[in-house]
Amino acid sequence: MSVSRWDPFQDLQSFRDEMNRTVNRWFGREEGDEPAPRRWVPALDVVESKDAYNIDVEVPGLRPEDINVTVDRGMLTVQGERRSEEEKGDRSYHRVERRYGSFRRSISLPGDVDASRVQATYDNGVLRLEVPKTAGSQPKRIEVKQG
Repeated sequence: MSVSRWDPFQDLQSFRDEMNRTVNRWFGREEGDEPAPRRWVPALDVVESKDAYNIDVEVPGLRPEDINVTVDRGMLTVQGERRSEEEKGDRSYHRVERRYGSFRRSISLPGDVDASRVQATYDNGVLRLEVPKTAGSQPKRIEVKQG
């Protein structure tokens, strides 16, 4: 019988390796596989100014007619689909990192917006939405009078 020196960190390393294998199997990956493609969700920014909320949505590769913007009951929704190129018989893909497919992003709007005046423009892959605030939502200075 041989005597081996006990290494407490070896047990931790084995535990970590087993947890990684378990999580990878849970997400449908085997060791050495590339991550499974996730669905495409465009990034967006929401910025508030004095008069409006401005929302920029990154949707490169889409045409304006492929994008649908709706406002319903205080919810602004942007949806569309980015289609992938069809595979041609004379070439094969070695790596596909861009994401394709349909998307839907919804944002709950505050109560101080005028949904009937929402404007949408598209330029260089960015959808810009301007959601104006109602006139009553603007701060009003109240003069204090001598009593």
